[in-house]
Parts: sequence; structure tokens; C-alpha cells
Amino acid sequence: MSIFRGLLFNAYLLLLTIVMGIGALPIRLSGRRNLALRYAKLWSKAVLAGLGKICGIRINVVGRENLPIGPVLIASQHQSFCDGFIWMNLLPRPAYVIKRELTKIPFVGPMLILSGMISVERSDGAKALRGMMKATADAYEDGRGIIIFPEGTRTLPGERHPIQPGIVGIARQASVPVIPVVTDSGLFWERSQWRKNPGTLNVVIGKPLPATKDRKEFIPALEKSWDELCATYDLPRDPVDNSVEAADLFLSQPLDKVSEKNPA
Repeated sequence: MSIFRGLLFNAYLLLLTIVMGIGALPIRLSGRRNLALRYAKLWSKAVLAGLGKICGIRINVVGRENLPIGPVLIASQHQSFCDGFIWMNLLPRPAYVIKRELTKIPFVGPMLILSGMISVERSDGAKALRGMMKATADAYEDGRGIIIFPEGTRTLPGERHPIQPGIVGIARQASVPVIPVVTDSGLFWERSQWRKNPGTLNVVIGKPLPATKDRKEFIPALEKSWDELCATYDLPRDPVDNSVEAADLFLSQPLDKVSEKNPA
């Protein structure tokens, strides 16, 4: 059933993307960034609505009160493609740091660029870091909230990859709050893209990290905050095979169990 739902949702997502991609042509011709961003937010809402209706996946967000008004840096775990939609409507003016390959996707890519997403060619090394620093500085000046996945790639639920140094540079260049975020999205939207498991997908927003420009302090502080949030909210802390059988323990977690707690 999870595979059937996943296939049905993938068909919905493809059709939605084509229809909205065609509808976006006048916006692309106008070159209006704010209009493109509003359109992208609408598309993301439609994607998440389909995820709920077709796949039975609810999004539970805890800790919204920890989000400041104005520019912010969201340092989030990244377990599934779903993470790329959630923050589009949690922040008023979001800007994801994305890999450049995504800008080459038909219909989607041009709107990612026009709406102000920050693309990075990861193979460019130091050049990519300099470009990202400039782009994020411009985004902050534009009042954007930046979302970055510090591990640089998707992981299994509970799995950890080394945090990449790029986030330290971004955090250093502007005095904006850095907000740690944990999730269990990989239990529901698997990396294979085919299976979607019904249940309550949790996104937990922590309190801002202590201000520091020292890499040796920043990275451990972020890792510690992630660990504490996962422990508090019973999210996976050790690698979990995100098959239906292996994930049953976490998928059965009641919604109110998570909602009644306050982020650490």
C-alpha cells in the first residue's frame, strides 16, 4: 500500500509540476522575484496538501515560537525530498541553499533561480564557498531566511554525516540567529522516492545557538543541540532502516506526545 500511495503521489507531483510550470511562464518573463517566490510557496503548499491527502502524512511542527522575525539561518537535518517543501511556508521569505543540479530540472529550475534560491556547485570547492557567501549576504540584505542542510546530503533517520564548514562561514558573516532543527522525515518519505509511509512527520525547531564565530565551538554546539532535541522528542538518534517494518516503532508515535513538549 505504501508503494501504491507513493506511485500515486509521484504522478500527482509530476502533473502538478507540469501544470504550475506552464502557469509560471508569465512570471518568468516578468522577472519579478517576489512574485516568483509567492508562486513557489503556493506550489509547495499544493505538494504538502497532496502528501497529506494521498499518502496520509501529516506535518507536525514544534517550536515555531523559536523563529525570530527577520533574517535567520535554519540549520536543519535533511532526510528526504520533503524537507525542501516544508520551510517554504514556515518562513515568510525563505531561501534554500541548494545543489546546482536542481536548477537544471525542467519547469522547476528556472523558478528556483528567479525566486532567489541559492545554488551551489559543490565540485567548485573554494570558489563555490565564496559564491555561497556572497549570495547569502545578498539574501540577508533582502530580508530572507536561509535554510541550509549542514551535512550536505540526505541521510537515513538517525544517521549522521560530518557537518560541512560552509555553514560556519555563513554564520560568521552576519549577526543573525542560527536555529537548529531536527526531523524524522526520512521515516515517511524515503530516499528511494517510491514508498511513502503514512503517519505524523515531525519537525522540531530549537532555540537559537549561542553566538560564536569559532568553528571549533560552532559545530559541536550544533551537533549537541540536534542530539538534545532528538532525545527530548524521541526522534531517531541511531541509523534506522526506513523500511516500513524497521520504522514501525517511530511511525506509531502519537501526535500529542510530541506536541506537548517544549524545544530545548
